[in-house]
Amino acid sequence: MFRNYLKTAFRSLRKSKGFTGINIIGLSSGLAVCLLIVLYVTDELGYDRYNVNADRIYRLDADIFYNNTGYLGADGPKPLAPVLIHDNPQFEQFVRLSYAGDVMVRKGNNYVQEHHYVFADSTFFKVFTVRMLAGDPNTALNEPNSLVIDESTARKYFDESNAPGNGLGDVVGKTLELENHTICKITGVYQDMPRQSHFHFSLIRPMRDAGIGDYWLGQNCIGYVLARPGYSRGFLQSRVNVTVNTYIGKAMQTELHQSMQDMDRQGAHIRYLLMPLRDIHLHSNKVAEFEPNGNIVYVYVFLFIAILILAIACVNFMNLSTARSANRAKEVGIRKVAGSTRGHLIFQFLTESVLLSFFSLLLAVGIADALLPMFNQLSGKQLDAGMLFSSHILPLLVGLVLTVGFLAGSYPAFYLSSFQPIRVLKDSRSFKSSWLRSGLVVFQFFISIGLIIGTLVIYRQLTYIRNRDVGFDRDQVLVVQNAYMAGDAVKPFRQDLLKLSGVVDATLTGNLPTNPGNYSQNAWYRERNMAPRNMVLLTNLFVDEHYIPTLVMHIVSGRNFAPAEYRTDSMGIILNEAAAQMLGFKDPLNQKLYNPGAQDSTGAYKLNEYHVIGVVKDFNFTSMHEKVQPMIMNLADNRGSLAIRFKGGDIPSLVQEVEAGWRRVANGAPFSYTFLDNDFNNIYKSEAQTGRLFVTFAVFAILIACLGLFGLVTYAAEQRMKEIGIRKVLGANVGGIVALLSRDFLQLVGIASIIAFPVAWWAMNQWLRSFAYRTGISWWIFAAAAAAAILITLVTVSFQTIRAALANPVKSLRSE
Repeated sequence: MFRNYLKTAFRSLRKSKGFTGINIIGLSSGLAVCLLIVLYVTDELGYDRYNVNADRIYRLDADIFYNNTGYLGADGPKPLAPVLIHDNPQFEQFVRLSYAGDVMVRKGNNYVQEHHYVFADSTFFKVFTVRMLAGDPNTALNEPNSLVIDESTARKYFDESNAPGNGLGDVVGKTLELENHTICKITGVYQDMPRQSHFHFSLIRPMRDAGIGDYWLGQNCIGYVLARPGYSRGFLQSRVNVTVNTYIGKAMQTELHQSMQDMDRQGAHIRYLLMPLRDIHLHSNKVAEFEPNGNIVYVYVFLFIAILILAIACVNFMNLSTARSANRAKEVGIRKVAGSTRGHLIFQFLTESVLLSFFSLLLAVGIADALLPMFNQLSGKQLDAGMLFSSHILPLLVGLVLTVGFLAGSYPAFYLSSFQPIRVLKDSRSFKSSWLRSGLVVFQFFISIGLIIGTLVIYRQLTYIRNRDVGFDRDQVLVVQNAYMAGDAVKPFRQDLLKLSGVVDATLTGNLPTNPGNYSQNAWYRERNMAPRNMVLLTNLFVDEHYIPTLVMHIVSGRNFAPAEYRTDSMGIILNEAAAQMLGFKDPLNQKLYNPGAQDSTGAYKLNEYHVIGVVKDFNFTSMHEKVQPMIMNLADNRGSLAIRFKGGDIPSLVQEVEAGWRRVANGAPFSYTFLDNDFNNIYKSEAQTGRLFVTFAVFAILIACLGLFGLVTYAAEQRMKEIGIRKVLGANVGGIVALLSRDFLQLVGIASIIAFPVAWWAMNQWLRSFAYRTGISWWIFAAAAAAAILITLVTVSFQTIRAALANPVKSLRSE
């Protein structure tokens, strides 16, 4: 019986080649987009799951709040993790990491810049599942100046040309020279960390080499703990709270002469919260993250879009199946007269639907494979088509075929099988208006118009970000990285650069406003008293006197740093407007603020007095998702990078001149540079990728909807050929007939627009709320989306309607 169903289904699909082609193309396109999104979502959800104990590993995240200023970070005090393990048997192991970022490694006579350098406890390989290829993971980080490197780094410096994972034993025992002439002995080589990890380290040194003190009131390490099996996150958090209150409370009492209870009464708090390892990538974007993380909101959005696009493709099948019901009405009648039951007919139609869905899936896999390189470029991923046939995706594909087949085929199957044989054999049904079919067309264009509006809003917000006055001029600024490698020659190098034609000014700093993760937040006090009521947390930027003029910032009150004229500027500070307002200074100039310095013999901190010399106009030094935070500038010798402002001209020649000067002073360090405007744009890289993906999905949704619309118009024109012939004989012109056939579809697009406008406005308004600085949603966006939908509909419909209107009426009426 089932074999007969298959033969009949093949025969039916082959007979209606146009119907079959439109449906396969529509379904396969929808399934291809769905598969790409499934790969994206699977990749995002798979981060850090390579760790065997991923479900029991937690990071200790800081949540600190004082006097309306707060700090949310991934770091904490160095002693917290080991004391937590010592005092609480519910925890099995710990590891602390101190991220150093970039480091120079000597290779021959020159230095090579490495980007993933970290200090870690010897327990690193006990907490995280990182395979050691050479060396002993239990002892590799025990000795000072030992160094563990990944496989790629080993092959890079020691030219190991064997197959991956082999021939690395000889590397252990060799040495590498890091910056400052630090010689490190290699004690281990580990396999490159998986791509789906929230951190990637190339060089790991022992934590003892970091030189970090055991301060309970500092944020200087990122701590992870491994819990024993059987304990809930809530219970473990209660143990963390007890430890924090005990030890940090004691430190507060000793150093600040305040208790945790005093803080509670003042509405302040110091907390350390357990962040599950598997949640970090999608649920954490805090200070001191190792790498930029993803966003769970985008995962939900893309999943929703996949469902909507797949729904559009299914709607095409349902609409075309019911629209061509007239062609199959007599078939149904004859089958029923011949003895077929309704159940048999439903099964027959569902077989056709599932079979068509299967063919569509085969084509969809090919389309997805062809589009994957482009999708990887748009999304910033490195997805592999082989993932489609992995053990957890393959069952999903089978389920997808059955689900789409039954979903798309259910209504046509029940609708067609309901025909009464006497009625359909006497007079087969014609293509009549159907409220359900009309509703499905409205649904398709509702989704398409919503995606168009979403795309326009995203691109308008990105344009707003690019063009908004951020408080500094990011154009025409060349940034030379790792200026510290030039040593004492860096300042003469800066002076030499000022002699180059086109160079306006230059500043030495590690705190450029395009590097949000490179700032520190420090405690400052309004009075010479370390009581929590006097404390505020301010973002610190360490700059020189050339910082403000080089970046074209604006002093709104007071003056810039001028150490050559004012020797007291070493203790001078500049506030931004947000800090001056938060501190309540009516006239900030010459106001005093205090910052902890060294500890005395009793362990108490000595407070250093600083005076305000100026107020700078607010500028965005973090993402525009956040409001400008209170910030303070200190005069300091910070040689992280050298930012050079230049006038327009021959930029390649300028870069070459700067590089030549760098080579003379940099002691073999590589010349690494960026442009400040590119660094600024990289902050919003994920939003730009989202915008590009939205465009792609919107185009697919519209094309699939138009494909279904084309099929509907084709069948409508076929069913109304005699009517069109009569109208032409009676004098109707081509324009009138085209308008007649197009009117119904344009009305449906109009209804879809009316429904889509408020829904799209609400959804995009929610997205815009994630930005502290955002554009509005103008009326023209809705008008443009509706106009685009109408134009697309007219183009789609007009091809068939004009063809029908131009047909010779004799051919359609001669049978009468």
